[in-house]
Amino acid sequence: MTLDTAQPELIQLLTPEGERIDRPDYPLDLTPDEIRDLYRDLVNVRRIDLEAVALTRQGELGIWASLLGQEAAQIGSGRALRPSDMVFPTYREHGVAWCRQVEPIKLLGLFRGVNHSGWDPAEHGFHLYTIVIGSQTLHATGYAMGIQRDGSDDATIAYFGDGATSQGDVNEAFVWASVFNTPIVFFCQNNQWAISEPLEKQSRIPLYKRAQGFGFPGLRVDGNDVFACLAVTRKALADARSGQGPTLIEAFTYRMGAHTTTDDPTRYRLDGELEAWKLKDPIERVKAYLVKNQLAGADFFADVEAQAKQIGSDLRKACLELPDPPPQAMFEHVYATEHSLITAEQSAFADYLSSFADEGVS
Repeated sequence: MTLDTAQPELIQLLTPEGERIDRPDYPLDLTPDEIRDLYRDLVNVRRIDLEAVALTRQGELGIWASLLGQEAAQIGSGRALRPSDMVFPTYREHGVAWCRQVEPIKLLGLFRGVNHSGWDPAEHGFHLYTIVIGSQTLHATGYAMGIQRDGSDDATIAYFGDGATSQGDVNEAFVWASVFNTPIVFFCQNNQWAISEPLEKQSRIPLYKRAQGFGFPGLRVDGNDVFACLAVTRKALADARSGQGPTLIEAFTYRMGAHTTTDDPTRYRLDGELEAWKLKDPIERVKAYLVKNQLAGADFFADVEAQAKQIGSDLRKACLELPDPPPQAMFEHVYATEHSLITAEQSAFADYLSSFADEGVS
């Protein structure tokens, strides 16, 4: 058997050195203020992520899934969305959550174990984090079918990682989305590692080429290039809204940190690999572009750093002040209406708690 081993096209609008590339097929006209805002987004989101990792190491969060290195993929795609679009994330889309005005403390509440999610999906156009790998792609496809039947011109985007492409749910979502021509964008952040499994154990062909087998377009974008991620996602969303159906975007990036804070990536990947990807850092390339084109100076970068530091400080304080929920809260919102099994379990748990009071334990 022979496979197509040709090097896949990587759509790029900004090189790692900060040089702009003209792509007429993916036009992107940004004002200096918009570029500076993108840079600010990238820096702030990384600061939130680093603070959350530190809080986890200090025992204040149960776990955290870092986005380090994937900021451009998330900010670029997140800023391409309209307010009325709907996002279906995994558990790592903290940058997209930032774009959807979800307060960072609400993310930390989830990983601290003190809330059931903390935000209203309808208010933010951003569904709850999904731990079950790939299941959100089916939810997103069903939602997109509903949009289609409502006659709306909104669109849906589903995020997932390279490892999720091996899940049946994702492939089933591709089938349904293709057959029903649904207004959805599948956004795969290919960060090279499905926990400790490298990409070559997931697929023998580039992931974006899988879309062809399902009957819709797929493409690969430089996932560390915020300009390219913004332009490519905008076009894919526009195609979805105009009735052209789904698109698979493979954002080729790298998970510079651990899979989660319970993982040790030094056990399965080489230091040289990480060092090579540090040269493609999504933040540094935008900074290089701003400097080369004299769009920002020392005062601007100092202001951004100061704001990010303040966000981190405020987030830490808010996290430490999060109240623990009452034990009975775990039974709330399990079902929309009263359920006999839940009622019985709640009553038994109340009796269990009261037994401590009988023993004089407060």
